[in-house]
Amino acid sequence: MINGYQVSQALHAAATLGVADQLKNGPKPYDVLARACGAHPPSLYRLLRALAAAGVFHETGNKEFSLTPLGVCLTSDASDSRCNYARWIGTPGQWRSWGNLSHSIKSGESATEFTHGQDAWTYRMQHPEEQAVLNSAMTGNSRSEARAVLDAYDFSRFAFVVDVGGGQGLLLKEILLACPAARGILFDQPHVIASAHKMPISAELEQRCQFVAGSFLESVPENGDAYLMKAILHDWDDDRSIEILRTCRRAMSPKARLFVIERVIGPPNESPEGKFSDLNMMVQYAALERTRQEFHNLLKSGGFELTDVVPTRSPMSIIVGQPISTE
Repeated sequence: MINGYQVSQALHAAATLGVADQLKNGPKPYDVLARACGAHPPSLYRLLRALAAAGVFHETGNKEFSLTPLGVCLTSDASDSRCNYARWIGTPGQWRSWGNLSHSIKSGESATEFTHGQDAWTYRMQHPEEQAVLNSAMTGNSRSEARAVLDAYDFSRFAFVVDVGGGQGLLLKEILLACPAARGILFDQPHVIASAHKMPISAELEQRCQFVAGSFLESVPENGDAYLMKAILHDWDDDRSIEILRTCRRAMSPKARLFVIERVIGPPNESPEGKFSDLNMMVQYAALERTRQEFHNLLKSGGFELTDVVPTRSPMSIIVGQPISTE
């Protein structure tokens, strides 16, 4: 466990070099791989044999390497690819910030801001190459998470779906594909919407989906009957999260429903994935993952009653909120 960071960096290096993609069509000797990846052959061999010992690749007696089922996840086009996520965790903004985890523990402040002298949002705006890797990583994660959400919850009764902070629109696209009678709005910041416009979309979906730019700290589109927020509130502390929820509440009718798609912190001594993600939120944004009770309290402060928490086969759960009457 102490040396776990070495595995993270080894995976980051292999993903950045594109090793797994070079092995999709069969085994290759390490020196052939090195030429294809632009690496120093003896050094690449040492990386590959270490990852083979960890089960990512398989080494034969003549120093050829092939993919294992685990290693397939590092290919760029795998259905559940983690290639871009592995690339992202080693970027300077992420890696160096985690090196100052102890600052967050002592102060409660963002280690990113302490490390780079600016918050994570500003840092990535000034380092678009890292932002691009993060966008790709989050879209990759969203593919499997979107399928899990649709397997766990039937959205077909909703005619107008608003995806608040929906990024590249993958979740909304999957919902609209599953619900042919529904319309949707993808809502995010102007630069995100500009990027989402470039994503391929069918003519039929384009007719049913609008792209709207703005800030969810100020207002969101009105008249939806389902409002989605996937992996949004965990980027913010409670005060800002309540602001975001109240913004959504102002736009919603009493019959509309809110769907917060987030990790839910598990009971003591279990579910480490969510608890380490919580540390990442602290490092990056001085924010947090939350327990069911914390979501109940947060939604109530934002104008909602928590009516259900639906687990999915992914790390994400669907937290369902109903507007509290203001009458």
